[in-house]
Amino acid sequence: MLTTKRKPASVGEILAGEFMEPLGLTQGDLAEAMGVPRKHVNELCNDRHAITANTGLILARMFGNSADFWLNVQRRTDLWEALHSPDCRQGIERGAFAATWGVGFRAISRRR
Repeated sequence: MLTTKRKPASVGEILAGEFMEPLGLTQGDLAEAMGVPRKHVNELCNDRHAITANTGLILARMFGNSADFWLNVQRRTDLWEALHSPDCRQGIERGAFAATWGVGFRAISRRR
């Protein structure tokens, strides 16, 4: 579980700052090389679109790393957001309360 209070770097920050800028790539250049609309790359760079397995595979091929790298960056961001969102936090705490009383998933699924 993530215990840091500092938000991890997002896919957009890493994509733009660590890959596109050093190589002098524009969003249009990357979109063309990936075979996707420029809007898709723009949404990734501005953190308005999450990395999918397909996009992770394409980025891995483009930059010589792994799809796991990109998916893990997304996963870290998603987990941090969930842990720091009041709505998600309430759901997590309700689940923890149920687990302490033995009403976990296994107990519930046996009743059906």
